[in-house]
Amino acid sequence: MYIRYQSPEPDHRGRRIGIFGLVNTLAHRGLLTEAEEAFRRRNNDWYDAAYTNPSDVDPSIYAGNLLAAAWFKPTATHLFPRIPGYLAILTAHNIPCTRHTSPDPGHLLYEDDVQIVVIPHPRPAAD
Repeated sequence: MYIRYQSPEPDHRGRRIGIFGLVNTLAHRGLLTEAEEAFRRRNNDWYDAAYTNPSDVDPSIYAGNLLAAAWFKPTATHLFPRIPGYLAILTAHNIPCTRHTSPDPGHLLYEDDVQIVVIPHPRPAAD
């Protein structure tokens, strides 16, 4: 099962922003405490060193696919221990973030040893 942490509600463009994007948005708006910003910077740097940014491989992955979303592979267990710190920041700022799992989250755009990037499958219409 692939794993993703994201906003439960889509933004104005229909995207469900992921955990890193949610925390980075708070930072760009200047809303993080000094300790939260230190955590974000230190751990973003760690993640940047730990795995490939798909945009570095193919800049069109996100630019050309508005709804593209990255999912962790279940075998990327070394990437999971830092997630609770990001969730704590979001909780402190009343920003919801939910964990999702799926064996098939969408149309595959990119894959490496720790993640996939997909265009999500369309959601069924509400009754």
